[in-house]
Amino acid sequence: MTNSKSIFITGASSGLGRAAALTFAKHGWTVYATMRRPEAHADLGEVEGVTLLPLDVTSPAQVEAAVARAIELGGVDVLFNNAGYSLAGPLEGASDAAIAQQFETNVFGVMRVTRALLPHLRERGGATIITTTSIGGHVAMPLNSAYHATKWALEGWSESLAFELRPFGIEVKTVAPGGIATDFFGRSMNLVRHPAYEDQLKTILAAFTSPERAARRSTAEAIAEVVYEAATDGEDKLRYFAGEDAKAYIAQRRELGDQGFHMALAKAMYGG
Repeated sequence: MTNSKSIFITGASSGLGRAAALTFAKHGWTVYATMRRPEAHADLGEVEGVTLLPLDVTSPAQVEAAVARAIELGGVDVLFNNAGYSLAGPLEGASDAAIAQQFETNVFGVMRVTRALLPHLRERGGATIITTTSIGGHVAMPLNSAYHATKWALEGWSESLAFELRPFGIEVKTVAPGGIATDFFGRSMNLVRHPAYEDQLKTILAAFTSPERAARRSTAEAIAEVVYEAATDGEDKLRYFAGEDAKAYIAQRRELGDQGFHMALAKAMYGG
């Protein structure tokens, strides 16, 4: 099955990005799967309809080159901003450089890629920009403040951009997953430490890596289907919550209100 549509995906080497590349390719889309080291993921490039492009979203030169190449190869209808990672641990343990890098990848990289593609998307018409945020852009957990700050930033940025691009017929959407059964707690998480927070960190890490919590995580493939829905449903809809845990968290927050939810989460995490 062939499809005249095309999608540009960042962070496509593994996890949700890779699953999204395979999902769209399965539906006949042309997929530009970008990643820092495409040579290490040649198998993905062998899938029909998938073209691998080198891209580090923190490099302006690479962003311009990857965007130019995708346009040269036929153009882009959907941008899926997915590259990102988590800087976890106490704020006191994080250096200025670590915090800056978290924002450089998770926020500024997203803005950089989007800005580079916007002239083409405006000219092409009927385009869609989808950004992976997180339930962590709506609900904050302990010892993850820098990561949450980036995801809340992306939610606000996307909402504002949706207004800004509406006159050009460009849809802006976010997909906010809960936990995904990938290596996010390994390769995609940088953990910083500080001696004053070690007991707290052990408690929180045990809670987040428990078998019970792992069982509630969604597969990357299931979240990729939500991304495909956002790209194809034709709905004027800003936010897509993906995964039963994400939907449960946002429903509970809405039911209890901000303060009630905050107190309930504090009790669950710390007791008392």
